Amino acid sequence: MASAALGLTPRWVMLLGAALLLLLSVASAQEPSGVGCSLYTNRSCEECLRNVSCLWCNENKACLDYPVRKILPPASLCKLSSARWGVCWVNFEALIITMSVLGGSVLLGITVCCCCCCRRKKSRKPDKSDERAIREQEERRVRQEERRAEMKSRHDEIRKKYGLFKEQNPYEKF
Repeated sequence: MASAALGLTPRWVMLLGAALLLLLSVASAQEPSGVGCSLYTNRSCEECLRNVSCLWCNENKACLDYPVRKILPPASLCKLSSARWGVCWVNFEALIITMSVLGGSVLLGITVCCCCCCRRKKSRKPDKSDERAIREQEERRVRQEERRAEMKSRHDEIRKKYGLFKEQNPYEKF
C-alpha cells in the first residue's frame, strides 16, 4: 500500500489513473465522436473504441457512451473488470492498478532523489569540528611564521655581532 503511505486514498488513485488514460486516448488519432456508440453494440471492441467517447463492456458485448460526468463508469453501467476504453486489451481495473503503481514508483523515486541531493548538500558544508580544525591549523601556521621571523632576527643580530652578516653587496667594504 505505497499509495496509502503517500496519503493518496484508493479513490484518488483511481481518479488519477482514469484521468491519465483519458488524456492519452484523447491525444491519439481516433474517429470523431459524431456517431452514436450504440450502433457498435454486438460488433467488435476495436470498432467500438475507434470512437473516443465510447466504452466497450466485455460482459454483454455492448458499446456504450462513456459517462463523461463521472470519471469512472459506475458498476450499474459496466463492471470495471469488463470495461474497456481506449484499447481493448486493458480493462479499467488493471489500468487503475498499473497507473497507481507507476505513479507511486515515480513519486517514490523523486522523493529518494530529493533526499539524496539534500544529504549531499549537507555533507558539502564543513561542520563545526572541520571549521575548528581549519581555524587551529591557520593559528599554528601564523605562530610558526612569527617564530621563524623572530629566529631570523636573532640569527641576524648574532651574525652582525661577530661580523658574519651577509650584506647585499659584499664589495661595499672596499
